[in-house]
Parts: sequence; structure tokens; C-alpha cells
Amino acid sequence: MRHQRTRYQLSRSSAHRKALLTNLCKEVIQHERIRTSETKAKAVKPELEKLITLAKRGDLHARRQALSALGQDKYTVYKLFEEIAPRYTERRGGYCRILKLGPRRSDSTEMVFLELV
Repeated sequence: MRHQRTRYQLSRSSAHRKALLTNLCKEVIQHERIRTSETKAKAVKPELEKLITLAKRGDLHARRQALSALGQDKYTVYKLFEEIAPRYTERRGGYCRILKLGPRRSDSTEMVFLELV
């Protein structure tokens, strides 16, 4: 039974969903702002916030955990730890912002910008 399981399923298998969330996290870290659907943005926001909180710790174990979560992408982890995390040393949470853009023309899916504050 799946009582109290409130994670977004996104109509994907667990492996596909994990890959999607990993790729979206990497894109937000690299570009600092992406355009995506509202449901995907709401699904990736907690994952991204956990990664930034991990990067604020800054130790070797945190870096290895981030490497594991981001698919061994060393450039992205470097940017996360050296450029993004120092910005949020005084901030206790809420590192991401979702800005609504309106529906997509083709299928009326609600589109948003997911960006770092």
C-alpha cells in the first residue's frame, strides 16, 4: 500500500523519474534558470534545495553525496559547491523560485521558470 507517499510520479517508471529529476537538477545548477512544466518544477524543487543545503556543508562527504546524486558530473558539483552554495550562507532555505508563464500553446500545459533566488 502507498499510504502517505506524496511524491510526484510524473507518469514514469522509477528509473526514468530518477533520471529526469537528476537531469533537471543539473540543468538548473548549470544555467540557474530553466523553463519547464509546473509539475516537473514542483517535483525537482525539493531535490534541488536538498543539494544546495548539502553544498553549504562543504565537506568531502557532502561533495561525494552530491556527486552520487548528480550522476558523477564533476563540473556541476564544482559549480554547486564553489559558486552557488556561498551565495546562500545566510539563507536558511527557499533557494528556488517558481515563476508562472502561462499555458503552452500546443497542449495547454502550465509552463514555469524554475530559477535560483
